[in-house]
Amino acid sequence: MMALPVSGGGDSGGGTVADAVSGLLVLHCAIRLVRDRRRPLSRTAAVVLALPVVGIALAAAGAASPGAGITGLVRYLQIFVLVPVAVMLLIRDRRDARLVAWSLIGLALWQGAIGVHQYATGTGASYMGEEIRAVGTFGAADVMGMATVVSFGVVCSLGLALGAGPGRQRTAAALCSLALLLPLALSFSRGAWIATAVTCGVQLALAGMRRAVKVFAVVAAASVILVGGLGVGTAMLQERISSITQVADAPDQSVTDRYTMWAAAVDMWRDQPLTGVGLKGFPDHRDGNASLALSSGSDTEGAGAGFKRQPLLSPHNMYLLILSEQGLLGLLALAGSWFALLVCGLRRLFAARRRAARDLDCALVACGLLTWQLVDFAYADIGGPSTALTAVLFGLAAWWALASEEAEDR
Repeated sequence: MMALPVSGGGDSGGGTVADAVSGLLVLHCAIRLVRDRRRPLSRTAAVVLALPVVGIALAAAGAASPGAGITGLVRYLQIFVLVPVAVMLLIRDRRDARLVAWSLIGLALWQGAIGVHQYATGTGASYMGEEIRAVGTFGAADVMGMATVVSFGVVCSLGLALGAGPGRQRTAAALCSLALLLPLALSFSRGAWIATAVTCGVQLALAGMRRAVKVFAVVAAASVILVGGLGVGTAMLQERISSITQVADAPDQSVTDRYTMWAAAVDMWRDQPLTGVGLKGFPDHRDGNASLALSSGSDTEGAGAGFKRQPLLSPHNMYLLILSEQGLLGLLALAGSWFALLVCGLRRLFAARRRAARDLDCALVACGLLTWQLVDFAYADIGGPSTALTAVLFGLAAWWALASEEAEDR
């Protein structure tokens, strides 16, 4: 469903077909559990995956209106509890995990191909006055959608390439990883670049330093050919990359808006330190806590949509969004659950590497995706059509960290 064009031009204000399918996935999993009459989760898995419910429920009770509380409750439970649990329980073995990974790669190649075509034909989202920004089928209102999907594809393909699978699989995955670098660059998404670079570095280090040096050499050569030799977006890419180091010295308006909203989120937390202002409460309290440096919104245009002013309704930092709306209790519950998944996943990854297990590729994919999301959450939050993939990501990470021991020999 994520490969289909998003209705409404990528407007993130409502649910999508992918959200509806994720609900059917949860229902299917529940029916299977009732039919099989088996205990679904271990004690550890139950505690880790149910921990976010505490903070979410308290924040929903403190919402400004029952409607906002219910809407926020359903959304958070969908992304961080229900769908991850369903994905975790429905993945039976490493073959299923690889199927999920290759599905993400296929989706990334599809969206990336559309994005490259948008750049080449000038039919993408508006960027610096030109409609060249690659956004795939997500539209100009969700410029991070394609970048997120392509980043997931890069992380999955690199993890499969570094594993101990068949040679043809590793070669194909490596080629996919290199091919996806072009649409990732043309997304002009600084956040996706940073998260992908950090995650790929972590994956290479976990797989072994000798292999890391070889891969770094190949990636550097491919980058020189694409950017230096072929001149793929050279001037604009260089300017966008250099702007990463200027966020403190000479920030543009988008960065200024982000800093202002971060400060507003912290002020909201100071007013309600334990439970926050309630789910969906950030937009209502934003103007009362933000400085005059905050603009009225961001401009979107192109990719088949007309000019539109997008309101700034979140701090674009998941940790600060949770802190402001759910307070310290909510942040400890959600972030604690994510940290537990990462620790458990890394522990099992090190064990798999010591015994040269065949599921090392699954470990690198699961831990890599989780690492990417936790890094990206430092300057992004949930919202938009691509959010449903976040739930799948957490489910795959939960399978590796908490439920893969029984499937290890299958």
